[in-house]
Order: sequence, then C-alpha cells, then structure tokens
Amino acid sequence: MLNEREIESCYLGQFIPVHYHHNMLMDQNRMHSFKSAIHYAVRPGAKVLELGGGTGVLSFFAAQQAERVYCVEFNPDMVREARKFLAMNPNGHKVEVIHADAFEYLPPEPVDVVICEMIHVAMLREKQVEVIESFKRRYLAKFGGPLPVFLPEAVIMAAQPISQEYDFEGFHAPIVQFQETGVVYPGTVELAQPAVYSLIDFSQPVDTVFAWEGAIMVEKSGMLNAMRFITKNVLAIVQEESNTIDWLNHYMTLPLAQPVRVQAGDLLHVAFQYRAGGSIPSLQASLRAQVVGQRVEHDVPAFA
Repeated sequence: MLNEREIESCYLGQFIPVHYHHNMLMDQNRMHSFKSAIHYAVRPGAKVLELGGGTGVLSFFAAQQAERVYCVEFNPDMVREARKFLAMNPNGHKVEVIHADAFEYLPPEPVDVVICEMIHVAMLREKQVEVIESFKRRYLAKFGGPLPVFLPEAVIMAAQPISQEYDFEGFHAPIVQFQETGVVYPGTVELAQPAVYSLIDFSQPVDTVFAWEGAIMVEKSGMLNAMRFITKNVLAIVQEESNTIDWLNHYMTLPLAQPVRVQAGDLLHVAFQYRAGGSIPSLQASLRAQVVGQRVEHDVPAFA
C-alpha cells in the first residue's frame, strides 16, 4: 500500500506537466484576476519574487511595473519554457528565471511582493501553505521584518452539502468531480448554504492542519451523497475601494461513503480533517455527515 506521501507524488507535486501550465494560460478567469491583482499590488520600481513560476506569466505581469522580478521554478522543463516565453514579451528582461526549490530559495535582497500560486481546491495536493510558511521563517531570519505583501493575501474555504448525480450512461460511479463556477449543472442540487471552515491570512502564521466540525441547516430535501468544497482566493485587498480582487477555484465535489436522506430543516453535523498539501483521499477518508436534529413543526391555531 502507498502511504500518503507516496500517493501525493502521483498527483501534482512540483513537477506539474507542461500541458497543465498551458491549460492555466487558457483559463481567462484565472488570468484576468491575477493580472488585475498584480497590477494593483506591484508598484513602480518594486522588487518581486515569484515562487513556482511555471510559464512565467505572473512574473511577466509583475515586470510591467517592477524594477526586478525573481522567478523561481523547480521543474527544468518549465524553466526553459519560462525563459523562452519571457524573451518574447515586453519587459521580460526584468525577470530572472532561477532553477531552484521554492522551499530553499531566498532572494539576494528584500522584496516588496511575493507571488505564489501553488493552489489547489481546499489547499490540497499543492504546497502553497508549506512553501509560504517556510519562506516567512527563512526571510525573517535573513532580512528581518517587515514581511513582503503576499499574493494571494488570503483564502476563504467553505464546504456545502449537495446531491450529485453519478450515473454515466447507466453506469453508477461515485467519483471526485471538478466543476466550473458560475455554471448550472442539472445533476447537482445544492441542499444547504456553504459553511466557511477556514480563513487564511498569509501575513499571519498559518496552521498546516485543517480540522472542522460544524452544524449546517438543510434547506432542501434530498439524498445527501456529496460535499462540495469551495476555495476563494483573495488575491489583493483594494483598501481605497474597500474591495477585493478574487479568484475562485473550480468546485471540488467529493462523494460521501454513506449517503444520507435529508429533509428541509434537518440539522446536519459535518466533520473532516486533513493537512495542507495532503491527498484528496486523505480528506475523503475523514469526511463524515449525519443528521443530528430535525426542525420541530408547531401547530398553528386556526383563525376563528
């Protein structure tokens, strides 16, 4: 049997395939959100560090205003891609693509902004939390405070009970699914509102274990057979406008081991635990949902 660390190596890790990065370039929602946030956060003349640069596109956005950008990438294939693409684009010469491990690299000088997009739904599979926490410790030891601005600045994570169709041309298969946001899926029924289970502020210490137990009121009757996990990345806080620039990951839907019939008004107890960067099966194995109470109907006297 594979242990969790070995299971993770079968997923994303630090060697995300090249075509995966190309797909990210084609994700207009992701690209527009990051471009807007970087344009806001990176002031003219700033020094910027990107951890996990991939194709170099986020470093390119930063280079339009920054004085210098350090772009760190561990995958040698992506290092070559980033250098090639940046050479084709305006201000690409401001970006130094460095073949190094983000867990170990520190820039030669203090920086104003750190960009890191090692983000998966629920902070699973990729090492965003661990990389940022490691960087903060090492940066403070080398340069002292203050810490640079992080992009994203914060993350809001929520879970939502749903009823999910798992019939594929007559073949029943409860599988993990990823769904685009803002799209109506006929086979998905929301049974309750999302419940926020974690708020991450990267300027503060972040726990690497997410554990949650909570009660959710069911709003629609049905067969609860899955939990949807929602991850909203607050890329930049625009204080002048009391607003934020956000990027919402695709929804991740995990089937429950034991489906539960629920009625509107039921009180649902949900519990799960996993560590940042862990595998999807580790979260799935801990996921529990059960009805712990029901709405009490009161007789209303007839109007005489």
